[in-house]
Amino acid sequence: MAEENAWLRRKAEEPNHVSWYVQRFRDLAAGGADLAGEARLIDAMVPRGARILDAGSGTGRVGSFLAAAGHEVVGVDLDPELVAVAEQDHPGPTWLVGDLAELDLPAAGVKAGFDAVVCAGNVITFVAPSTRVEILRRFKAHLGEGGRVVVGFGSGRGYAFDDFLADAATAGLSRDVLLSTWDLRPYTPESDFLVALFR
Repeated sequence: MAEENAWLRRKAEEPNHVSWYVQRFRDLAAGGADLAGEARLIDAMVPRGARILDAGSGTGRVGSFLAAAGHEVVGVDLDPELVAVAEQDHPGPTWLVGDLAELDLPAAGVKAGFDAVVCAGNVITFVAPSTRVEILRRFKAHLGEGGRVVVGFGSGRGYAFDDFLADAATAGLSRDVLLSTWDLRPYTPESDFLVALFR
């Protein structure tokens, strides 16, 4: 039996966790917080009108910015409550409920061939460890010619950066750039955050 997804475990342990999470980001947005740093990086690295897969899209924070910038966005998240919030707060993109470890968008009638796959918000640290390599393989399988995968997460979350980079190589992803922030600061061995770009 595969390990449990940490997000689902948190929901089971804390019944109000989703409503707290949703309200937290609504409050940050209302207070003028910059919630689009990840999306700005993705927007800068793709052509206009790109097809972008927001993997672990949550409430649609990243994907909605990219859609507003003129990109075709498909967001996939395991949690139907978060997908419902994305549909309510950010109509326009395609928001789907799905497990990233079983990601097969063509089977759902959505063609592959994405210009970018973005996995932000520490999503990769919530997935069951036994599914990590498979998820990265599926990201790669959904890329189009010249497409790239971008994953960002913080340290101290149970997934060492070196282990992640090894898993990405096992999944067939070639490393392009490593950053320590979404605003393009260089990655160093002392960094407590990793933004990794692969092709």
